Amino acid sequence: MMTPTWSVRRVQALDDSEIDGLADVLIDCVEGGASVSFMLPLARERATAFWRRVANDVVSGERALIVAEDAQGLCGTVQLVLGQPENQPHRADLSKMLVHRRARRQGLGAALMRAAEATARECGKTLLVLDTANPEAERLYERMGWTRAGVVPGFALLPQCGLCATTFYYRELAG
Repeated sequence: MMTPTWSVRRVQALDDSEIDGLADVLIDCVEGGASVSFMLPLARERATAFWRRVANDVVSGERALIVAEDAQGLCGTVQLVLGQPENQPHRADLSKMLVHRRARRQGLGAALMRAAEATARECGKTLLVLDTANPEAERLYERMGWTRAGVVPGFALLPQCGLCATTFYYRELAG
């Protein structure tokens, strides 16, 4: 097995350099067609504003943020939305699983998912949910033991316009 050329870590706070790096990852994914809540063209100011909001949620404990870094800088990320309604303290939403196009097909997505699941356990979560509009991501989630809950047609717009379906998944975590 090949040694990864990247490392994965949880961050407790983001500095300006990390926000810029995460903005690069987000912009690359959106330009590559990822349906992750943003439309083309995605301005850098909009991407950095998004990551600044995420940074605030990380510091407040509402979110957990995991990043991946290679020799060129940040190349992937995933979030856990920990702040849930009071009747759902056992649950977290897995959100914005992003891998820069330069780092794909190297096992990074699976490593980010394993790190997110481990972090969820550390935070006392026993159920994770996510949604995706990406067939490659669906294959990854299913390989990793996630259960498909259903598909909603016409759920969101693709970055270049046009409606796409979204598939919902869940994963029950053992202690």
